[in-house]
Amino acid sequence: MKNTLIGSLYLIIASSIWGGMYVVVKVLVAVIPPLELVWMRYLIALVALVIIGLVTRQNWRINRRHFGIIIAIAIIGYVISIVTQETGTMLSTAQMGAIITSTTPAFMVLFASLILKERLTLKKAISVSLATIGVIIIVGIDDINMSSMLGGVSLIIAALTWALMSVLIKRIPSDYSQIVVTTYATLIAVVVITPFVIPKLPQIDMNDLTNPTIWGGLIYLGVISTSIAFLLWNRGLQMLSASSGGIFFFFQPIVGTLLGWLILGETISITFWIGSILILLGVLLVIKDGQEEQKHSNHSFSL
Repeated sequence: MKNTLIGSLYLIIASSIWGGMYVVVKVLVAVIPPLELVWMRYLIALVALVIIGLVTRQNWRINRRHFGIIIAIAIIGYVISIVTQETGTMLSTAQMGAIITSTTPAFMVLFASLILKERLTLKKAISVSLATIGVIIIVGIDDINMSSMLGGVSLIIAALTWALMSVLIKRIPSDYSQIVVTTYATLIAVVVITPFVIPKLPQIDMNDLTNPTIWGGLIYLGVISTSIAFLLWNRGLQMLSASSGGIFFFFQPIVGTLLGWLILGETISITFWIGSILILLGVLLVIKDGQEEQKHSNHSFSL
C-alpha cells in the first residue's frame, strides 16, 4: 500500500509538471522560436542528466546493436515530436496542446499492434476512434482560424511521433538505465538540431534571455520537465503496474487546461470539453482493456 501511494504521488507530480510545461512553452515561444527553444531545453537537460548519471554512478555502456533504436527514439521523439509540440502550442493554445497530445496512449495501441504485434482488440479500436473524433472536434470546431488549425495538425503529429517513440522504447533491453538511454537520446537530439539552430541564434535578442521569466522558464523545461519529471514518471511506473499508471497521464491535460485558463486567460468552450471527454473515454478504454488482458494473462499462467 505504501509503494502504491508513493508511486501514485510520483506519477501525479510528473504529469502535473508536463501539464504546466504547455503554459511555459506558450510564454517562451513569444521570445524564442520553437526549434531554438527545443535546442536550449535539451542543452540544459543534457547537463542535468549527465550530473544525475555521474552522481548515481550509472553504467554508460550501450551495446552497438541498440544504438540504431536509440537514434530512432531521439529523432522521432526528441526532435520531431517535441518541435511539432512546441510549434503547435505556439500556433494554438496551451490547453489545446495539453489535450491533443494526451491522445498519445491511444495512438500507442496502433503502433504496438503494428510493431510489437500486440493484439488489437475491439475496445482498443473503439478507443482510438473516440480519441480521433475528440481531436477532430477540438481542432475542427473550437476556435476556427488558420493558426489554430495548423497548430492542431502540428500537435497531432507530436502525439503520433511520441506514441511511436514510446513503443520503440520497448525494444530497448530493460536492464539499461533509463537515465543513460535518455542522456544518449538527448545528446543525439542536440547534435541533430545544432546545425539548424546555430545560424539563427544571432536573431534572438539576448536581452530577453536575461529576463527572469524567460531563463526561469528554460530551467523549468530543461531540468524539471525534461529531466526530473521523466525520472519521477519512470520510478512511479516501477512501483505500480503500467496499466494502472496510465490513468495518471490525465493530470497533464487537466493541469495544462487550468493553468492556460488561470495564467494565460484562455477560454474553455463547450466543444473543447466535448472533445476532451471523448479523448478521456478513449484512453480509459485502453487502460481498462490492458488491465483485463493482464488479469487473463495472470490467470492463464496460474493454471
